[in-house]
Order: sequence, then structure tokens, then C-alpha cells
Amino acid sequence: MRRLLDALYDGAAWLGALGMVGTLVSVLAGVLDRQFAWSLRGTDMYAGYCMAASGFLALAHTLKKGEHIRVTLILNAARGRARRAIELWALAAATALAMLFAYYSVKLSINSWQFNDISTGNDATPLWIPQLTMGIGAVILMIAFIDELVLEIIGRRVQADSDEALHYE
Repeated sequence: MRRLLDALYDGAAWLGALGMVGTLVSVLAGVLDRQFAWSLRGTDMYAGYCMAASGFLALAHTLKKGEHIRVTLILNAARGRARRAIELWALAAATALAMLFAYYSVKLSINSWQFNDISTGNDATPLWIPQLTMGIGAVILMIAFIDELVLEIIGRRVQADSDEALHYE
């Protein structure tokens, strides 16, 4: 199961990276369109869709690598059972919020599909398509938070520490 979950997080991160490439391609296409008057429609909208997809799809991988911003002032002051209780409370709250986020993200995509909602830009893209990447990313993030919570409950959670604190600018 661990390998399957890690593959899910890594696969979503790779799709997020592909979204970044899509953003680059869309921006370059827009620049070339303005330079050569090719009449490409919606390149700026597609760049935004790809950027949003890359952000949402990378959320779970970022969480599992310890790169999310955490305010640890209270957590670092606590020891023993108090620290574990705070950690469990924080993970439970984050899991609940991730579940709500996933539910409403998927619901948004389904509603857009049912109502045939399209972009207001000149691309007229059905909005459920870019919203689906948000829903998928939110569901994978929810799975990652559930994973973290279960690992903490059974005492097998290894907190991935970011080396960000080692960088001073």
C-alpha cells in the first residue's frame, strides 16, 4: 500500500510538472501569436488552466516531502504527550478541511459539467475540464492527509523535514 500511495503522490507531481510545461508552451504561443498574428485563441486562459493544474496536482507531493508551510511555534514548545496531542489535532483538522476542499472541488467540476458552464474568455473551454484537475489534486491531497493522520495514530509517521530553515537570505 505504501508503494501505491507514494506512486500516486509522485504521479500527481509529475502531472503538475507537465502543467508547468503547458504553462510555458501557452505563454510562448501567446507571445508568438502576438508577434506573427497567428490568431491563436485563449493562450492566456490555457496558461492559467495549466498553472492552476500544476499547483493543485503538486499539493500532496509537497505535503509528503515536508515542504508545506507549518507554524511550529507551539508544537516546538510542547513535549511528550502534549506534542503528540497537538500533532494529532492539527492533522485531524487538516484532514477534515482537505475532505471539505476535495468534496466541494469535485462538486464544482460536476456542476460545471451539468450546467455546460464555459469560460468567459475567447477560448470557450468547458470549465469542468480545468476544474477537474483542481478536484483531482484536492482528492489526492485529502488522501495524503489521511495517510499522515493514520501514520501518526499508529506511531509510524516520519516527519519529512525541509532544509528550508538552513537557507538564509
